[in-house]
Amino acid sequence: MTVEQHQREIETAQHRHARHQGMEAGEVLDTVEKAFAGNPQNMQYFYDLFRDVYCNGIKPHPGKEMIGTMCVQIPDEIIHAAGGVPVRMCNGFYTDEEIGGEFMPAKSCSLVKASLGMLKSETNPYSDGIKVIVNPTTCDQKKKAAGMMREMGYNVYDMELPPVKESEEGREYWRRSVRKFTHEVGKLTGKKVSRKGLKQTIKTVGLAQRAYHRLNNLRKQTPVPILGKDIFMVTNAYFFDDLERWTAATEALCEEIEARVAAGHNAAGRRSPRIVFTGSPPVFPNLKLPLMIEQADGVIVADETCSSNRLLNDMVSVDEWFMYDMVDAIADRYLKSCTCPIFTMNDDRIRRLIELYRSFNADGIVYQAFAGCSVYEMEQRSVAKAMEKEGIPMLYIETDYSPSHSGQLLTRIEAFMESLKARGRHK
Repeated sequence: MTVEQHQREIETAQHRHARHQGMEAGEVLDTVEKAFAGNPQNMQYFYDLFRDVYCNGIKPHPGKEMIGTMCVQIPDEIIHAAGGVPVRMCNGFYTDEEIGGEFMPAKSCSLVKASLGMLKSETNPYSDGIKVIVNPTTCDQKKKAAGMMREMGYNVYDMELPPVKESEEGREYWRRSVRKFTHEVGKLTGKKVSRKGLKQTIKTVGLAQRAYHRLNNLRKQTPVPILGKDIFMVTNAYFFDDLERWTAATEALCEEIEARVAAGHNAAGRRSPRIVFTGSPPVFPNLKLPLMIEQADGVIVADETCSSNRLLNDMVSVDEWFMYDMVDAIADRYLKSCTCPIFTMNDDRIRRLIELYRSFNADGIVYQAFAGCSVYEMEQRSVAKAMEKEGIPMLYIETDYSPSHSGQLLTRIEAFMESLKARGRHK
């Protein structure tokens, strides 16, 4: 076989894979948009955005320096201040998980397999022009993924996190890591991070966070005015959309939802159990479990995941607007508030789940763990024990990106929803 023939075979395989991805994304979008009645009109911006990028191949940031990120821990403010556009790369399709499974251990995390499979196939919908992929030293699988991405030809920057966040030593270690990244990212984009630029991006990201807080607080209402599947679409769009455009679209959605609250609109059923979702993150197009919950007459009113609430919940708090003060404030925002189970102690996450359950008037918790995601699989025992002590019903589901076994999962979810309804009747 000639080099030209081999290249044509690769291009044909990539084209076929991209077509399968477009079909998978289209099916998920059809479910999100058409399987539920009464979608907010301003959600159309987000539905169209995903369809343009994932199905129609429209690039969201033509001509701009894109910095790929493999975790919510990578500071967006610093990337924006350096003239870059952060786009989150840890997602992927079911077909990507299959590709990742060809060169990764069978028991690897579904999200890591899908992410590396997508990078291997070179069909990421917004990866053209990625300058570098910033990879955090979080779980062991993310650490080892860095070497695999380098073997694929990607430029990878390792962002070092401490294993303990409570100690001053761990916090100072992370501050030094963020300071180093602030210096290095300017070399990658060709634009040095300035005091003025960083101050402005902190404020710009803060406006996006305030828009999210406004929307998220509306979910506390009874009846609930917006479904959880739409919230996940909004927050997932933050991964790759233009920051100011995303903020404007979210503010417009807030105005519509506030009008719904005033009118007493109920986006769910009359007795739909209110659910807090936690565990491994639902990242488009893998919204399998959230969609099942709401198709089973549940409604996700809050979440504790790095693809939604954890992404935008806490804001940077700056005492003095000097360069090093701002950088350290950014570092503190990303470490102190993080409830990821990679840390040796994680009482913060349990406290956060109980707080969400109570403040959002929830009826139960659904905990998703991707098969092979050892940190979430291990931590569910301590979370389940804490929830039982508080009298909070919790359903634990271990799953992957595969559409198989959907019937069995739906049966379990429906049974949990019925148990919550019965529990509510006996209160």
